[in-house]
Amino acid sequence: MIKKTFVKEIKQLTRDGRVATAFFIVLGLLAMAIWISSEKYSSINQEYRDAKSAERAIWDNQGEKNPHSAAHYGTYAFKPKYPLSLLDQGIDKYAGTSIFLEAHKRNEAQFSMAADQTGLARFGDLTPDFILLFIIPLLIVLLGYNSFTKEHEMGTLALLKSQGTSAQKLTLGKWLALMSPIFLITTVLFLIAGTILSNLDDFGAFSWGSLGMLYLVFLSYYAIFINLVLITSSIVKKSGISLVLSLSIWITASLLVPKISSNIAETQYPYPTRQEFAANVLKDKLEGLDGHDPWSKQSKQLEKQVLEEYEVDSLHQLPFNFDAYRMQKGEEHEAEVYFKHYKYLKNQFIEQSKVYRGLAAFSPFLPTRFLSMAIAKTDYTTHWNFADAAEDYRIKTQAFLNNNFAQNSSYGDWSYRADADTWKKIPQFEYEPSQLGEILSHNVSNLLIISVWLLASFSFLFITTKKI
Repeated sequence: MIKKTFVKEIKQLTRDGRVATAFFIVLGLLAMAIWISSEKYSSINQEYRDAKSAERAIWDNQGEKNPHSAAHYGTYAFKPKYPLSLLDQGIDKYAGTSIFLEAHKRNEAQFSMAADQTGLARFGDLTPDFILLFIIPLLIVLLGYNSFTKEHEMGTLALLKSQGTSAQKLTLGKWLALMSPIFLITTVLFLIAGTILSNLDDFGAFSWGSLGMLYLVFLSYYAIFINLVLITSSIVKKSGISLVLSLSIWITASLLVPKISSNIAETQYPYPTRQEFAANVLKDKLEGLDGHDPWSKQSKQLEKQVLEEYEVDSLHQLPFNFDAYRMQKGEEHEAEVYFKHYKYLKNQFIEQSKVYRGLAAFSPFLPTRFLSMAIAKTDYTTHWNFADAAEDYRIKTQAFLNNNFAQNSSYGDWSYRADADTWKKIPQFEYEPSQLGEILSHNVSNLLIISVWLLASFSFLFITTKKI
């Protein structure tokens, strides 16, 4: 009976011109989205390689210079574009692509793609993640809203009952028929994406394992939507009502709940404005982390401690340049200030994530979205890990430059020039993103939520269809 139901449903889907039209429109949109994303991905990676090479050449060829001047001259840390961003752009469009590394200051990532777009960007982008997260669930609604209601309207349900047809087998046949075209579209998309990425000259952190995990996440997401649509169709008697209710589920899950969740999270755990953040950092720089121990006071204490440690009466008698030594200690103090305030931002993000997880009971979209971005390495966590790695590199670079200045000059001597090869001793900035296992370990809650959605929707589906 399962096979007969499956064949019947597939024939009806293929004969319905509207279904066929919608199916090919989605395939066409997917093909266009993949092409646009792959072209953009290749272009951005080429820009990344060129910028990284050019900036390193500029740094290496500064010539003879005072190390502290080189510290203020600075350099850039560039964020690479990861392969699976071809499928899910996440926050990459808004987060910035490079960080300027200089003395005394931790800078934000700059040059986001969103900043360069025109007003037309408000209408949205045609990207694979938009189709995967919004359009395919809508296609599921259009394909399955009348799966059971048509049996009521055509009078075939009574005939099936009289023949002793099992409700579970009927449901399973309809489920498989509805899943088949969705499975086909999703499989084709991921195979094409994998083929493109695995054949690029420099495809970075691409792995078939990550792609396969992303594939399973989206198949689970679609299975949940199929269950919800079939549940709706089994409860009501009219196809029109079923369509309206199914569309309402799609709107609520994909649009309404995510927006409400975002508003609640931002209201309960707001981020400071850029001006507030800068003012708070400046205050701690001037007054100290505890508000009572400013750097000016610490600097005098440092001078006294160093004189006592080396048993000398004057800074000129020290075997190193105290100016450079003090600048390095100042860098360490300012790094602690930035660490404090960026830690607060991260804590706000963690609290906001808890709000999202709490509201995920009302929408499978939320855990799917966060898992998709995490696996594609286009989420906030990856961006902040990159920013932290850039800051760690900046701190180590400043330490190298200040120590070079301190060890090769005496107090008050600012005429010292490091030789031209000094800059090449500093290694090039490299950032290694988290591997799949680490990503999944940080997203256990999202995996658990989507698993609960999947099991609960299947259970409720077979409970409701028993009453048919």
